[in-house]
Amino acid sequence: MTSVDPTGSQKTSLDEIQRRISTAAATHELPQLVAVSKKQSVDAIRRLAGLGQRAFGENYVQEALTKQNELRDLNLEWHCIGPLQSNKCREVAENFAWLQSLDRAKLIGPLQLYRPPNLPALNVLIQVNIDDETSKSGCAPELIETLAAAIGKSSRLRLRGLMAIPAPHVDPELRRAAFIRMRELFLALQKNHAGVDTLSMGMSEDFELAIAQGATMVRIGSALFGARAAHLMQGG
Repeated sequence: MTSVDPTGSQKTSLDEIQRRISTAAATHELPQLVAVSKKQSVDAIRRLAGLGQRAFGENYVQEALTKQNELRDLNLEWHCIGPLQSNKCREVAENFAWLQSLDRAKLIGPLQLYRPPNLPALNVLIQVNIDDETSKSGCAPELIETLAAAIGKSSRLRLRGLMAIPAPHVDPELRRAAFIRMRELFLALQKNHAGVDTLSMGMSEDFELAIAQGATMVRIGSALFGARAAHLMQGG
């Protein structure tokens, strides 16, 4: 029986994703790749890190904390990409480099309070519900500026830009339209806030469309780690 080399398989997947990102970016600056590692094993994350991947995204705070503890020797960059409950602000402030899912003002105070002074400011993206889906987190586009102004007053938070998970339309043109709207919102935010440089959008099924419309960060899970059950697919 031929044995399967999981490291070789992951290297093939990572190389292919990086090739597709480079092709989609064309003359643009290469977007940052965040590997969505929710529901993935510590061993799988460690193998991908061994291939050079440094940024990992997690949806569930408690699951992430367990992995961070076991992988502390790797000094990885952790992104919280799932909806944030108020009672998890302390854990996120203390243990993550990025929060990609800030969508309401009540989270700002606790995050500011609990961000340790020995760490750099927490990088924050405002999550936008670009397709007005009742099942998705994210603020309405018209609330972006209010949230951005509030984040800008926090010394322990650093506003970096916007994040979105558009509706999974089968028609790619509908997804493209959402990405175009996000780019417009991002450019408007940049005009009013120094340091805004990150537009996080695009997942395994549509990251090339997102890159073509200006994504500077993509969040990819299943295309790197392999398919997961349908109910675990949000975010990557």
